[in-house]
Amino acid sequence: MIHVINDNRNPYFNLSLEEYLLKHEEVGDTVLILWRNAPTVVVGKNQNTLEEINYPFVQEHQINVVRRLSGGGAVYHDLGNLNFTLIMDGSRVSRNDFAFFARPIIYCLQDMGVNAEFDSRNDITIDGKKFSGNAQYFYKNKILHHGTLLFDTELITLGKVLKTKNKYSSKAIKSAASRVTNIREHLASKIDIKVFNRLLVQKIFSYNNSPYHEYRLTDKDLATVHELVATKYNTWEWNYGVSPQFNFKKEATFDAGTVSVNLFIEKGYIKECRIYGDFFENNPVKNLEDLLIGQKYSQENLLPWLYKIDVSFYVNNLNAVQLMSCLF
Repeated sequence: MIHVINDNRNPYFNLSLEEYLLKHEEVGDTVLILWRNAPTVVVGKNQNTLEEINYPFVQEHQINVVRRLSGGGAVYHDLGNLNFTLIMDGSRVSRNDFAFFARPIIYCLQDMGVNAEFDSRNDITIDGKKFSGNAQYFYKNKILHHGTLLFDTELITLGKVLKTKNKYSSKAIKSAASRVTNIREHLASKIDIKVFNRLLVQKIFSYNNSPYHEYRLTDKDLATVHELVATKYNTWEWNYGVSPQFNFKKEATFDAGTVSVNLFIEKGYIKECRIYGDFFENNPVKNLEDLLIGQKYSQENLLPWLYKIDVSFYVNNLNAVQLMSCLF
């Protein structure tokens, strides 16, 4: 087993590093990475990003959003959360055998006096409360297994960042709400996350009867990972654009009257648009609908664009900010 040292807190880098190590043929043996992210929502491969996150809260608090390779539900990371990744020969374990990867974590925590156990299809719990969600991805003959370990996470923020109003409908997998807990609350000795990190590494190697081997990323490794960051993991196309197609509807009342917007979104772009309401037109609203079709469905794109075209040219007494509030 090889322990890859990674102290980077950038989520786009960390997800890129996972893919790089999974697909880098020269890396042999089982690979272990323990890593943390700055505040981030990580969505599953098959999820609709906007359906999973509280978008206004994410924007206001400058929380990162990134899509991972594996399936499953959306999770929140902050510096109080420790993530673990294991990359290994897929022939050593059955597909979707999450318990196999949970055992070293449970072994470590039980040795520290914590009542941890594997529960349901992919969770690890303490006294029935979830502290770890797990997911997997397969590439050729390899398996990538990763999971969260809530050690001292801001649980109030976790609850807020994944809450959304029921405005979207799609076939995307919806994240199930769970009762959660932090590991630190259950420890007899109040250690910090850095000490927990070191103990966990020791226990994982001990559990696998493996001598400790450390690997530090080379300049060549870093160059390839940063390229993945730039071309994939830190792009709107990956994090939002690959979301499943979905319908969106929202209505609000302004001085202009009631405005109801209906959108059909596909691959992150507006494919259909209808605007209804009891407002008065200055020019045919159909022309505004036609202009919206084909636009990238993101606030960063649409707000300056709406200012540029002048919404009030079509709908009397309506401005760009008001229409934006009906688009998200």
